[in-house]
Amino acid sequence: MAGQGKRKVKKKFLHRMKIKLTVMCGIVLVGFIVILCRLVYIEQIKGEDYEKRVLSQQRYDSLSIPYRRGDILDRNGMELATSTKVYNLIIEPKIILAEGDKEVVLENEETITKKDLVIRTLKTYFGLSDEEINTALADENSLYKIMAKKLSYETVSPFNEYLETSDGKKLVGIWLEDEYQRYYPYGTLACQTLGFTASGNVGNSGIEQYYNEELNGVEGRQYGYLTSDLTLQRTIREPVNGYSVVTTLDTNIQLIAEKQIAEFMTETGAKNVSVLAMDPNNGEILAIANSYTFDCNQPYNEESIYYQFANSDGTYSFERIIEPDTEESTEDTQEGSEESSTETPVVTEPTKTVISASTGAELVSQMTEEERLNAFNKVWRNYVISDSFEPGSTFKPFTVAAGLEENIIHDGDTFYCEGHYTVIEGQRAVNCHLLSGHGEVTVEQAIMQSCNCALMQIAQREGAAVFYKYEKTFGFGSKTYVDLPGEANTSALFYTEDRLNPMELATSSFGQGQNVSMIQLCTAFCSLVNGGNYYEPHVMKQIINEDGGVVINNEGTVLRRTVSEETSNLLKEYMYQTVEAGTGKRARIDGYTIGGKTGTAEKQPRGNEKYVISFIGFAPVEKPQIVLFVTVDEPKEADQSHSGAASLLAHDIFQEVLPYMNIFQSNTAVDDGTPVVDEAATPVESEGETENTTEQGENGDSSTQEEENTEE
Repeated sequence: MAGQGKRKVKKKFLHRMKIKLTVMCGIVLVGFIVILCRLVYIEQIKGEDYEKRVLSQQRYDSLSIPYRRGDILDRNGMELATSTKVYNLIIEPKIILAEGDKEVVLENEETITKKDLVIRTLKTYFGLSDEEINTALADENSLYKIMAKKLSYETVSPFNEYLETSDGKKLVGIWLEDEYQRYYPYGTLACQTLGFTASGNVGNSGIEQYYNEELNGVEGRQYGYLTSDLTLQRTIREPVNGYSVVTTLDTNIQLIAEKQIAEFMTETGAKNVSVLAMDPNNGEILAIANSYTFDCNQPYNEESIYYQFANSDGTYSFERIIEPDTEESTEDTQEGSEESSTETPVVTEPTKTVISASTGAELVSQMTEEERLNAFNKVWRNYVISDSFEPGSTFKPFTVAAGLEENIIHDGDTFYCEGHYTVIEGQRAVNCHLLSGHGEVTVEQAIMQSCNCALMQIAQREGAAVFYKYEKTFGFGSKTYVDLPGEANTSALFYTEDRLNPMELATSSFGQGQNVSMIQLCTAFCSLVNGGNYYEPHVMKQIINEDGGVVINNEGTVLRRTVSEETSNLLKEYMYQTVEAGTGKRARIDGYTIGGKTGTAEKQPRGNEKYVISFIGFAPVEKPQIVLFVTVDEPKEADQSHSGAASLLAHDIFQEVLPYMNIFQSNTAVDDGTPVVDEAATPVESEGETENTTEQGENGDSSTQEEENTEE
């Protein structure tokens, strides 16, 4: 019996031990799991912070490794902007001085200290003087001293070859740091569209600014620290290079446009000439060219701004306006007044001072920093995107399109022009550019001959509601949101529906009193000739990574329909006849079918004999592949309004561009020799003062009228 009792106690004891052992193992296991989770957390989440803490407790330095900014390419892969590798020469005085007294034997059996070897190398391969080297080494604790910046590959190649030799491998504390420098192979080509970069890879204007985030990458980082025996240990995190932007620009079309503009400026001259070429079938911008350019590699070269101050006699001058300070005078008030004095501002007029010089450099040296920057901003400014003007007769096709689309007018309808048209009974009539009158004209002839009277009658039939509806449909008064910075906002430069009174409606029908930008009108015009699709204008075709993989692909976005294909075909035929036998005949090229519309807009203030001459055309008429918009601001001719400057320039550009684009000749018609009837801006008779905009009277009619016709 006693033996059985002992066995039971032993069993009971073993059972308890098993429970305790299980609990203990569980606790240990949970502890290990907690430790493991903590290790994972430290490694994955807080690893970088702890690494920095460890490094911060040692003697270390941290250097950024630059990324390569992405390229900007044209549609055919040609480099328009790229980043070339340059090198900075770096020495580490602390390492050089610590190791400097150690002697080494060179291949020629010469014995030399490591410090002297470094000094000899710096003088031999980089031309540094003893003074420069000694000054740098005087900073004994430095591990990073820049001795030379932005060295080319050709400059550092001999040094790199030397490093591979047995003597070069004995060097300490000297190395090359990679850096990238922005380079524009074509210099001034498409400069306002490309823009340029400032220090720190900051895009300034153009594509460089708009796509700055995509072009930039992420810097790498090199952490270096010295161990107790002065061994330099490094940890490197590689940089991520930026994406490249493939643009819709065509370098050859851009070159042709800029060449023709330069020839025009040499032979004729103007305040400004701009050209915009687009593909009407997808909204792609093929070329943007302006008469005054700058070198993207040297955006601050002062020679690029001299033209703004040049006088006809070869001297240079500019007008400096000095705003007055507002002085305050104090007048005592009568006794008993609650206020002891009143302050009356004394307002004085700003003063103007003309600064003159015999050379551009001399003049610029007299300018303030702000004045110079303003001058640079003018040459960097992209007129095609950022400036607005009254379109003149290039607006007429849109007025006609609205009437056709709403069945208010029809192909073949006729209108009568006697040289003027009475818009409001009892007030003076508005003139046509042909004061003798065109007589009876069809809708087509109204476009061909650019008849103001017919257009006013069409707009009168449409009424303010329809006219305004199609202004909005074509995007006038709104931004196109083209992917370039600085687009003009013309919303305040267009009549709203409630302000389109009879006179405003009449003058707006032929492009007077309301402003557009070139990109705005050209985008709308593309929809007129492509069948009615309004594409979002764009200059980015693709964004690709450094391996050529496509990140973003832009095939064109249709935002809305503007007109039917039937209306589009009628407008194309009307404008084809305009170039074949109408006011656009100067743009005609034998063998090609070209359509287009001319414009002559008188600038404010009216009566100053200063004009913006324009032509917008497309080819081939059967299936347009290119739309070309040319504006010439104040051509240097005796009679600007009769110059036909824009049509002639468009002709010269088309003549080179169409064969390049493989657009084959299809027109067998021969010039009939009839003279060209120029569109000349003619005064619009008015009883009121010259106004750019008009105010409404109590009855809703205009209390003042446009005095001048910005058109023919």
